[in-house]
Amino acid sequence: MTDQNSCGMLLKQINDELEKRANNKLRAQDLTMAQLCALMMLNQASERQMTLKELERKLHVAQSTAAGIITRLEQKGFVEGFGDAADRRIKMVRITKLGIQCCMTAEKNMEQEEATLLSGLTDTERIVFISLLQKVRNTLS
Repeated sequence: MTDQNSCGMLLKQINDELEKRANNKLRAQDLTMAQLCALMMLNQASERQMTLKELERKLHVAQSTAAGIITRLEQKGFVEGFGDAADRRIKMVRITKLGIQCCMTAEKNMEQEEATLLSGLTDTERIVFISLLQKVRNTLS
């Protein structure tokens, strides 16, 4: 097996291409992947809000990085920050209607990209491919 055909290299090439395509689409909305990930997490959260600390944990980033992501999303109108009613020291973040619309668009784009990604496979091959990816992921977890 050559380096170009090793599993690691193939997975990296696929990931790089998917990331490039996603970033090209996000650039039109003046967003980054990190910002979109934060929006998607907020959109799926209970009451579409969470603490900044919880978001930081879910994104696996430092507090300063999470704060920067949220600050930029606030400036663009995708989220709003506010203090917790019970403890004003806790910063809460809530997705706005504009942020929800952005997530809906992103979900459609992701579905289209996945369809493109898997378009060269038969239905049976898709099932096997996804099963194998899950198996590899679970081995590494």
